[in-house]
Amino acid sequence: MKPHRMDAVSLSFGLLFLAVVFWWAISRVVTLHLPAIGWVVAGGLIFFGMVGLLGAIRSGRREVPAPVTAQAVVETPGDLPPEMHASIVQELLEDPATRFDKDREKD
Repeated sequence: MKPHRMDAVSLSFGLLFLAVVFWWAISRVVTLHLPAIGWVVAGGLIFFGMVGLLGAIRSGRREVPAPVTAQAVVETPGDLPPEMHASIVQELLEDPATRFDKDREKD
């Protein structure tokens, strides 16, 4: 099992569950009458515990896909030589304001 970071939600539910178990243990020694709402809370906590267990069990069964190797292919569109294609791309990437300034300087 891999160690992981502490999860605040899991910790709070765990502490809440321990409090209910502690309350139950004390009620076995000291006579306390559990109201009907207590049974609903206990059933809800058991349900959430089961959902958490199922989630933990299912998360460990994920299969890791095999890595895919890809090959990079550089193609130039049309019949342009790579140098001309590179100059066109460079011109398109250039800021239009600097190109405008260069054109004004020539005139």
